Order: sequence, then C-alpha cells, then structure tokens
Amino acid sequence: MLEILQNLLLFFSFTRNWGSEWYPYISCLPLQDEMHNTIFWNESELEMIRQSSVYQETIYQKFQIEKDFLALRPVFESFCQSLGDFTCKDFMHACTLVGSRAWGSTNGLSLIPFADFLNHDGISEAIVMSDDDNQCSEVIADRDYVPGEQVLIRYGKFSNATLMLDFGFTIPYNIYDQVQIQFDIPKHDPLRDMKLELLQRYFAPPTKDVKGLKCSVNSFTINSSGKLFDMNWFSILFLINIGEVKSARGKGKGVPQSLRALARVLSCTTSQAELYHLVVEAAQTDGRLARCPLQHTDNEIQAHKMLSSLFIQLIEERNATIMSLDSCDSSSLYESLPVRRQMARDLLHGELRILKSASTWLENYCFSLT
Repeated sequence: MLEILQNLLLFFSFTRNWGSEWYPYISCLPLQDEMHNTIFWNESELEMIRQSSVYQETIYQKFQIEKDFLALRPVFESFCQSLGDFTCKDFMHACTLVGSRAWGSTNGLSLIPFADFLNHDGISEAIVMSDDDNQCSEVIADRDYVPGEQVLIRYGKFSNATLMLDFGFTIPYNIYDQVQIQFDIPKHDPLRDMKLELLQRYFAPPTKDVKGLKCSVNSFTINSSGKLFDMNWFSILFLINIGEVKSARGKGKGVPQSLRALARVLSCTTSQAELYHLVVEAAQTDGRLARCPLQHTDNEIQAHKMLSSLFIQLIEERNATIMSLDSCDSSSLYESLPVRRQMARDLLHGELRILKSASTWLENYCFSLT
C-alpha cells in the first residue's frame, strides 16, 4: 500500500509540475476518457457483460478503490497544496494507470517509461526482463522487424477477462481465455453441511496472478459474502481453460479433473454413505477427493450431466446477449462506445467457445459410458 501511495503521489506531483523531467512522459499517458478498463464503464455498458464473472469483478474493484481512497484521503488532504483537488475519480484513474503499467521485480513494482508504450501480442515470446543488479530492463525481440513496423511484446498469458479489467482492451481470439463457473449448494440439500466440510478440507483456493485475478485452472475458490464460509449462502467458483478441453476421443485432458470431482461430490444426494465412500477412496489413493469415476455408472453420468446442464444454460445466456449486441436495436439497449461493445463481444465469444468445447466433451464422455 505504501509503495502504491508513493507512486500515486509522485504521479500527481509530476502532472502538476511542468518543469519536471518526467513531465513529457507523464503527459503522454492516456486520460480517463481514453481508457476502457471496465471500472470506467457505466451501468448500461456493464449490462453487456453481466453474464460474465468480469461483471462482479468490476463491481468489486470499484468498491475496493473507493474504500482505499477513503482510507488514504487524510494523506491526500495533507498534500492538498501541491496536488490540488484530488477526487475519487482521480484516484481511480491513477490506480489504473499505475496498475496497468507497473512491472514487477524482486524489488517490487516500478514504472518503466517507454517499455509501457509497447502493445500486447498474446502469442509473442518477447517480454520485459529486469536486471536488478544493473538496475535496468530490456526487451529482446522474438523475430525480425522491418523499419516502421510496430514492435509487440506479451504482457502475460492473460485472458480477455484480465485484459479488460486491468488494461482496457481485448483480443478477438484469445487462446488464454477462461470461464468462471459458479455452483450453488441449495439450503435444502440434506447433505449440505457435510459437503461444505469436505470442500473446505479437500479443495484449496487458487493462486492469483500478478494482477490479482483468480487464474488457477484446476482449482476453485470459495466465496461467501467476504467470509470463508457462510452457512446461509455458498457458492463455488471454478475456472476452465479452453486449452484443457478436448474431444473425449482425442488426446490430452478433457474437462479439468478438479471440476469433475466437484460435480461428483455435489451430485451425492441420497445418503452420507456416498460421501464417506469418497473419503475412504481418497485415503486409499492419492488423497484427492472424488478423482475416480463413481462406482455406479448411472451416478457418474448424473454428475457429468449436472455439469452439462449448467454449461448449456451458460451457453444460452451468452448467445442471447451476443444476439442483442449484434441486433439492429442494440444501440437503444446499450448506450456504449463502439470499442466497449466490441470488447464485450470478444469476451462473450471467447467464453462461449470454451463452454461449447466443454459441453461437447461432456456429451461425448457420457455417451461413452452408456
């Protein structure tokens, strides 16, 4: 937090100091109206991506920034003479600029002028490398460039969800796209308490990438209104990577094993004996819960059809939104900038591609068991 605060104070000091040697660089950074990170979208624009987890992530980011601003406002007020009238919108703008342009190293985050002007290419092998000992950074091109051609680098293996949230753009076909899947355990489920206990014991939350977005492919996070567990409401969020979803008859992995294991646990509805059997089986194998097919084929098919039904529902929702965006009357529904409408399309098309791939795999898997 202190490092972020220092960056923000330096940033706004430079913007108000025409004599600073950094002013030519600072003055080239985009204004708030030129940025398309989803935290700058209005309510109508956010409606375009309501079906995606990016919607809730954006709401959370806005809330967190506003919370940080209120906590730091006394510090800003002490600098009021040099910073002038510093509003929450200014703070949001500064956070986005620093967050999207800062590079990580062993010494923390730093801004590297010029390097942050290089645009992103998801398939590029060129990245910014930092040499802490010599206090320098460098980029080595991954191919030859002709004079006048734009040099591109890869910010990271980021999905469109991350690119929208943190950088304000998308890629039409992003090979790193992901979908966040949410499960709910009904209150009336007679095995609800036992399932919650097992999920807490056997399923760990995912790691986060440098931008704070949940990104572990074979894991899920437990969200419960800001607490680890809330017995009145419970949901499970899971990310699927399209690269992991193959044809049931093809080589490679299918729907991630962790998600399939989760479905097997949640599909148990008749007695505690079913869940106890999964616990015993885990102890006798590698310690992971429900990684083997269920004993009864009908139960195994039921667990995977539960997943399939969820995917079909998500596919239908995204198809409906895409059709609305593409329809002639969409302008009356979404008063948005064209670039943001295209970003919404890219995001939803990517998620739709993943869901269809996963749905096909599940259909083939269930058919193979009959």
